[in-house]
Amino acid sequence: MRKEILKQRIKQVKASLADARCQALLITSKADVTYLSGFTGDDSWLIAAGRSTYLVTDSRYIIQAQRDCPLCRIYERKGRMADAVEDVLKKVAGVKTLAVEDTIRLSVFNALKKKLSVRLKTIKSPAGVCRGVKDEFEVAAIRRAGRIAQTALSQILPKVRVGMSEAEVGAMLEFEIKKYGATIAFDSIIAFGANAAMPHYLPGSRKLKKVDTVLIDFGARFGGYNSDITRCFAVGKVNKLYEKVYKTVFASQKAAIKAVGPGQSPDVIDAAAREVITTAKLPPFGHGTGHGIGLEVHERPIISSLSTTPLERGNIITIEPAIYLPGKFGVRIEDDVLVTETGKRILTSPLKNDEVPVLKIKN
Repeated sequence: MRKEILKQRIKQVKASLADARCQALLITSKADVTYLSGFTGDDSWLIAAGRSTYLVTDSRYIIQAQRDCPLCRIYERKGRMADAVEDVLKKVAGVKTLAVEDTIRLSVFNALKKKLSVRLKTIKSPAGVCRGVKDEFEVAAIRRAGRIAQTALSQILPKVRVGMSEAEVGAMLEFEIKKYGATIAFDSIIAFGANAAMPHYLPGSRKLKKVDTVLIDFGARFGGYNSDITRCFAVGKVNKLYEKVYKTVFASQKAAIKAVGPGQSPDVIDAAAREVITTAKLPPFGHGTGHGIGLEVHERPIISSLSTTPLERGNIITIEPAIYLPGKFGVRIEDDVLVTETGKRILTSPLKNDEVPVLKIKN
């Protein structure tokens, strides 16, 4: 990652410390540590204090940290994290109040409070707020992750056969994504038939039938950044009810994406998606219409009826309306969308029309 990008991010975060009347900031969230340092390893914290930024890690990650973190001083801890934080703060003059993210684990907070002589103050994660608006580097990484995911899907679909299990298809998809130098963004949802009516279903032993339906919710992680895509298919022939549901979800997603733009309230986008479904006299989905995506699969902003914070240029969100019919099937269509200065740009390859994709599968 370029030094200029990291410098700007650190500068933004440190600026928030003055408003909070804190002289140092402790970051424990892995995604926030990565955002501010470029480090992608585990079990490491970041301390921003004065003119310096310290990455606290252990011997397993020293070489990686030296490679990944051009702007950080690397502190190799030998014992507990709280002891390392205390030692680092001794190196910085004038720290009376240490800011910690309000998402910090209670056990960690208590351990720090017991160990440190400085005052602790919880604040809304400044890095988390900044992460909502993506820079050019992040947009490119997420777009690349989306391309890898979709290429991998196109490679495995011709290999799917009747009698294969959901888990087998998921394994093929994961292997293909890894061939392109990425990893899976999350455990892929591969759901056949009625299993697709469960939004967060995990693939199991259910085998593909000659006449069936398939839902695949998946993503790739590239350079630390994620994509999130859902596609649905019919196998053998298209049931009339399935066709109606599919076309309705397609229209719902199209309406929601049309509403996306800078300054738009997320609840308006959510309402646009649901109106199409309720007008068709079908049951709307129970989850939100979408979510932010980046270093984490789910992050700010949230696209739901409860969210009214206007979208900003640089937000990247998913739009994923759905219809679930228990005991029958589920249909969800999802793409990743960038909010631009004048509107939006779909980063994943959107579906060209509302025709149900039919997989021609050999026995």
